[in-house]
Amino acid sequence: MDDQNQTNQDEARNALIEELGLSELSKDKQDELLIKMTEAVLRRIFSESLAKLSDSDQEEYMKMIDAEEGPDKIEIFLRSKIANYDDMVKKIIDDFKAEMKKV
Repeated sequence: MDDQNQTNQDEARNALIEELGLSELSKDKQDELLIKMTEAVLRRIFSESLAKLSDSDQEEYMKMIDAEEGPDKIEIFLRSKIANYDDMVKKIIDDFKAEMKKV
């Protein structure tokens, strides 16, 4: 990973921690919560994606997952099959952050 990419990830992580009010927690607890939240968001994206795919596209998607295709290839596939995929993902993330802010 190059330095710029790591810097961008660190900045995004820190902004998310601030936005969700997690800055008072220990770094270990922050990391633990961020992992759990990321898993929850990915499950939602997976579920929503499956719901929007045709039966044949669902089969192809599952084959890609079983074959452990890289995330870039899977994302390209989903973008080609789901209208407004990026908007869908953004909405899932925004909705999740809103839910977390209520907690």
